[in-house]
Parts: sequence; structure tokens; C-alpha cells
Amino acid sequence: MMENNRSQVLDPVLYSALEEALSYEDFRSEVQSLLDTNRVTGIQQSDAYLHYTLMNEKRMDRWEKTFKMSDDQVEQVRAFSGDVTWLVITEGWCGDGAHALPVMKRIADLNEGIALRIVIRDEWPALMDAYLTNGARSIPKLIMIDNGSGVVLATWGPRPAKATAMVEREKQEKGTLSPEFRAALQMWYNKDKGRDIAGDLIRLLSLE
Repeated sequence: MMENNRSQVLDPVLYSALEEALSYEDFRSEVQSLLDTNRVTGIQQSDAYLHYTLMNEKRMDRWEKTFKMSDDQVEQVRAFSGDVTWLVITEGWCGDGAHALPVMKRIADLNEGIALRIVIRDEWPALMDAYLTNGARSIPKLIMIDNGSGVVLATWGPRPAKATAMVEREKQEKGTLSPEFRAALQMWYNKDKGRDIAGDLIRLLSLE
């Protein structure tokens, strides 16, 4: 879900997060280092989060190898003339983040005017609370910041438009997301092959 959120970057928490944020490569290394000691990112440590993180590592490895953009999408990204930072709030155990981050990385690699940086949600609660989705600490959450003016241009997350509609419909009908629905959502991501995420993020660039 994409939002147009033009505001001045005056919050020192956001400034500090930018200063301490990780590169994509450093984020992946941090997640793996924790896994080597049977730990995960964030405050909560559990077998379930360990399982999700291990699955996500495999997903991200696969997406890095298989995700492809159309020639038209590549041209649109390369034509972007701004200078922005995509600051992403996420966790290593976040399934939606595992699908989105490799797509973000591929787009950022195509244009020097897009810097991708990542922070761990539980390490930045005040930042997360400033960028809630419908009152919830939903991740991943991308904050697009103009590097010249310090303006927050827009936000995106936690899911692409079609997946967001699926989740909202399921919650309205059943009140919760069942394990069966979550499995179906993962199948949707696999069939979509990152196209909806890429489309959302490319539209985000038009808000410069």
C-alpha cells in the first residue's frame, strides 16, 4: 500500500535511523550471524520466529536469483532523476519483507539516485510508531526521503496493492488471518513473481 506523505524530516529519531541504518548486504549478514547462534532479529525469540527466518533466508536467496523486471520497468527506473533514500523498517522473520527486499534491492541497483537502507523494527519503536499502518506496527514499511530537501515524499508497505486487498478482505470476512490464508498468500507472491511489488515501487518514484 502506497501513501503520499510529504512532510519535513524534523524528527531526530528519523535522522538517527538514517545514520545507523544497514545496507541490504549488512542486513542479510546480521540476520545470518544471529541464525548461527539460533537467534533472530528483534526482541522476541522463539522457535516460530527462528523457523520463519530460516524460510525467509531461502526465499530471499531465490528471489535474488529469479526476480526479473520487464524492459519497460528497467527503463522507468533508470529514467528516475531524483536523489532519494528508501529507509525500510523490517525484521528478519517478516515474510512480506522477504518478498519485498530483494525487489527493492534490484530497483536501487539500477539507479544511483536510489539508496536502500534498512533498520530493525524492534530497535526503533519510536520510528515505527510514527509510520503505522492503520494503527498497527506492520512491516515492511518503506519511507522515501528526498536527500536534498529532507522531505518525506511517501511511504509504502507492508504489502503490494493486490496482496493488501486480499488481506483486508480476509480480515473483514473472518476477522483474522488463518494459517491456510497465509499459505495461500505465499503462493500468490510466488505466482506474482514480484511484479506487483515492482509496479508499486516504480509508481512511488513518480512522487519525487
